[in-house]
Amino acid sequence: MAPEPGKLMMVAPRRAKPPRHLADLDVAARREWLVELGQSGFRADQLSRHYFERLTHEPDAMTDLPAAGRHELVERVLPPLLTPVRSLTCDDGATVKNVVRLFDGATVESVLMRYPGRTTMCVSSQAGCGMNCPFCATGQAGLTRNMSTAEIVEQVVAGARMLAAGEVAGGPGRVSNVVFMGMGEPLANYRSVIDAVRRISEPSPSVLGISARSVTVSTVGLVPAMERLTAERIPVTLAVSLHAPDDELRNTLVPLNTRYSVDEVLDAAWAYADASGRRVSIEYALIRDINDQPWRAHLLGSMLKRRLVHVNVIPLNPTPGSVWTASSPEAERAFVRKLEDHGVAVTVRDTRGREIDGACGQLAAATEPQGS
Repeated sequence: MAPEPGKLMMVAPRRAKPPRHLADLDVAARREWLVELGQSGFRADQLSRHYFERLTHEPDAMTDLPAAGRHELVERVLPPLLTPVRSLTCDDGATVKNVVRLFDGATVESVLMRYPGRTTMCVSSQAGCGMNCPFCATGQAGLTRNMSTAEIVEQVVAGARMLAAGEVAGGPGRVSNVVFMGMGEPLANYRSVIDAVRRISEPSPSVLGISARSVTVSTVGLVPAMERLTAERIPVTLAVSLHAPDDELRNTLVPLNTRYSVDEVLDAAWAYADASGRRVSIEYALIRDINDQPWRAHLLGSMLKRRLVHVNVIPLNPTPGSVWTASSPEAERAFVRKLEDHGVAVTVRDTRGREIDGACGQLAAATEPQGS
């Protein structure tokens, strides 16, 4: 419709998309793309092996590709997605937190955490987050945009490269676990996250070959997306960031709760557990004098008992200037005991990365140019 004379029609600007990347596509689509580029379809398989199995994106290492046009082909299908900005380590080098810049200038974080017997990559799924949880640094930053499938996968590949090259304390190794607990609400970027899970978990060399059972997808409680995830029949671990057992408090801590109540979120979680046979993880950040009261522990325990569930108690990693702070050790122990009294399995999360702006979003926020 044409604007009225003398009036301007306001058109929302269209955000540019990340460059298309091999990891955005499944195996069949990769072959189709290579044919569109004038190549044989099997070149997609060769490129997939280099990227996912050999963890390289350097054309000179791909000697099975014809020398003529090799650089141009690799630059086209494996474009750079993440530009390193800042990296910090702690825990004697076993924890590495990276800030990277995306093609449009947005910054996101990923964290590699090496433990005895496993190495976990914590990845971001959005630049920023739109859930607006008041105690979360990312939530207070707001949402910039969804990340593409390849941008998510590249975080894991980058961590795998670091391990394979022996750049992490403990010598060469491999990524064994992936958790979608970095910046963003994963289920708000549903399609890209599910496709990334498939790239991560399907058999190598076409993809990374990390078992889906070693992948955790978190959510603050997007019930329709939880129901979609149940229907996918991918045996990932579902982690629900609950943080309060009662709607009155959770409406404040997790504003989405005003749309999907605690009961609705837990019903969707139990449906996932019933369909998958997988234990649901309930994430509960303990906040001093806010959600750490014994009566709330009792209420939570009564809601979870006899369910296929595990509670992950998280000592809050406060953000600078925040009024929210971690519960006392005494309150934490009392909270855990109360849950155990109900027969609920519970552990206290190992708080990695406190001294390197460990709370998700802190380091990226500190890296953003002033005035941005």
